[in-house]
Amino acid sequence: MKLEIFIRTETSADIHAITEVTSAAFETLEISNHTEQFIIEALRAAKALTVSLVAELDGRVVGHVAFSPVTISDGTQDWYGLGPVSVLPEYQRNGVGKALIQQGLSRLKDLNAQGCCLVGHPDYYKRFGFKNMPGFVHEGVPPEVFLALSFDGYIPQGTVAFHEGFKADGQQVAPADG
Repeated sequence: MKLEIFIRTETSADIHAITEVTSAAFETLEISNHTEQFIIEALRAAKALTVSLVAELDGRVVGHVAFSPVTISDGTQDWYGLGPVSVLPEYQRNGVGKALIQQGLSRLKDLNAQGCCLVGHPDYYKRFGFKNMPGFVHEGVPPEVFLALSFDGYIPQGTVAFHEGFKADGQQVAPADG
């Protein structure tokens, strides 16, 4: 089935739909901590959603992808993390995620990004050119699921830290007195 999807930048009117899509997409995924919707909210609140796209079908948001800046221990700049990427279960395996990722990578390149990295399923992400890169790691993550794509051929050497928003779990943290 070929879907007529429209990929566009998120708007404030999409926030509730993005939360619903993200929750539904990860609901039955065993490897998920089911915090993805909170991660997106935290990235948005920190103004760290460099690229945030929705997939729309017949006026309904059916998918979303987020890209946010990462920090690399060797000082390399202009690299981004991909994720989360979410598609409503009934639209998965129809090219929605692929279209979101391709458009997102294109927009990163337009912003003069140097590369993108992610934690994800190697068989899926290798079709976009992502691969394991020796010497480029994310602590606490098995190397086979940490993948990167350089846009300019340069491979950073060091440890990647995703934005603090990736630690969000939906629990409100009270500010410390001081």
